[in-house]
Amino acid sequence: MDTAAPAARFFQGPKPLIGLPACVKPLSGQDFHTIGDKYVRAVALASEGLPVMLPSLAELVDPRAVIERLDGLVLTGSPSNVHPSRYGQAPTPEHEPHDEARDATTLPLIEAALEAGLPLFAICRGHQELNVALGGTLHARVHELEGRMDHRRPQHDEMDVQYGKRHGVALEPDGRLARIAGRDEIEVNSLHWQAIDRLAPGLTVEGRAADGTIEAVSVAGARGFALSVQWHPEYKVLEDPVSTAMFRAFGAAARERLGRFATAAQ
Repeated sequence: MDTAAPAARFFQGPKPLIGLPACVKPLSGQDFHTIGDKYVRAVALASEGLPVMLPSLAELVDPRAVIERLDGLVLTGSPSNVHPSRYGQAPTPEHEPHDEARDATTLPLIEAALEAGLPLFAICRGHQELNVALGGTLHARVHELEGRMDHRRPQHDEMDVQYGKRHGVALEPDGRLARIAGRDEIEVNSLHWQAIDRLAPGLTVEGRAADGTIEAVSVAGARGFALSVQWHPEYKVLEDPVSTAMFRAFGAAARERLGRFATAAQ
């Protein structure tokens, strides 16, 4: 949990409404819709938005109707993986665990958000969802590929160790993320075992790890902010300048959209 005191207001004016799709997790024989605290806290603190959970109800909710009500969309990380049938592969134990209700919710939401120009920020599983939604594929266990490092969560009880900086990411010079970060090389945490395999058409690589793993992408020609990263910038977001900058930039884009639509409605 990010326990830092709230920072001084960075943005002025009304706060944008930021949607975060939930995971569906069974507990005591019932399904619960859940979001990690660190994601909603990062949206509230660093993006200065109003976070709202979007239940993963799949076809029961029209994704375009949801997008019309939002000023931004954050796709969170999760212990679950995108089901391999979503990118043309047969399921195996290596692909588990799954959350098909989330898949059925987030993939249409991504398409609707990009169509509407809604600011979108995707993290870890969300990074993989974005690639799959646009036609890309995933590696099930990237650490088993020759020449790749072990990107999985460190087996340690302390959260600061699990989310500690693990490796560098080389950012594309003059890329969207490099401009936000103000540098061409950053250090990131690493808590994933799946990763992008075939990059989806329409995505631009913004950063790679030294082993070639695609760590950040943006949507080419997007009408709004559309960025995804494989690591977890939401963890103690105000203690890392690059993480703060990413959430600030996303919040600014959401606030700009809010202002534009408010003006148009007058």
